[in-house]
Amino acid sequence: MGFFDLSGSLGRHFGSIGIALNEINTRLVVTRADTCRITGPSAERAKQCLTQLCRALNVSDNLNIEIEEAIPEHVGLGSGTQMSLAIGSALNAIYSLGLTVRDIAAVTERGLRSGIGIGIFEQGGLVVDGGRGEKTITPPVLVHMEIPDNWRFILVFDQRGQGLHGLQEIQAFSELPPFPQQEAARLCYLLLMQGLPAVAEHDLAKFGDVITQLQQSVGGHFAAAQGGVFTSPEVAAAMQWLARQGAVAIGQTSWGPTGFCAVAGADVAEALRHQLQQQFAHFDKLSFVTASARNSGGYIRIVKGQGALC
Repeated sequence: MGFFDLSGSLGRHFGSIGIALNEINTRLVVTRADTCRITGPSAERAKQCLTQLCRALNVSDNLNIEIEEAIPEHVGLGSGTQMSLAIGSALNAIYSLGLTVRDIAAVTERGLRSGIGIGIFEQGGLVVDGGRGEKTITPPVLVHMEIPDNWRFILVFDQRGQGLHGLQEIQAFSELPPFPQQEAARLCYLLLMQGLPAVAEHDLAKFGDVITQLQQSVGGHFAAAQGGVFTSPEVAAAMQWLARQGAVAIGQTSWGPTGFCAVAGADVAEALRHQLQQQFAHFDKLSFVTASARNSGGYIRIVKGQGALC
């Protein structure tokens, strides 16, 4: 849902807030095998994760990995972190390595900017991380809160593109102008004294206002690199329409192109999703998903002592 200090003007770089979702996830089954075999969506990324982990942990990659579901890649939903942590957790269970989620994240170099993916794998819910200081290995979780059961999120996907990632992302960050210290301080204050109390008091409107302000600020800072506050003009149009219908927490996750917003109630979310499909039918590359918050972390289960379901 956004960063607080992109330049480290207050002493720590980044710092971010995010929420775990139920309906969009990575789910895989790992079992021992005579050779390495990976099937399912995002198999190539899973292979890269597995190779990196097995080399670092000095364990065999003679495993069968069946990927039942995978978060779409490079659309701002933390697919790489969740895949790495899922496979790492499976290896940890199969080989009895005694690793923590933080250990796995460090081995796979996750959390170089946002620590949200690590925090939600650990705990789910809403997470705020403290960014990176001089001695940070993975960004520490400062706040963990449960999201009210009736809050729903609408995600708008643009199938035509992906957000900046890899070398392009690194270059974009290096070319961004300094993030103003006064603005970083304002965003931190908004979160601490308005946004988080609103979650505690189940005030979606107030929480949503804080997230929208944060998104406008950070999106404006990213605009030169991504072509506007939103990467996709079509997603931007859909998000503007949703705001007019009363949706709150209007924003883009990471570099996008995925847009998001929040509403109160599953029925309201589904009605808006249906209206979106009709209103933006001419944008045939857009798709819309409603999701609930997941207030628990990653799930790992040993099956018959041979494999791990993650």
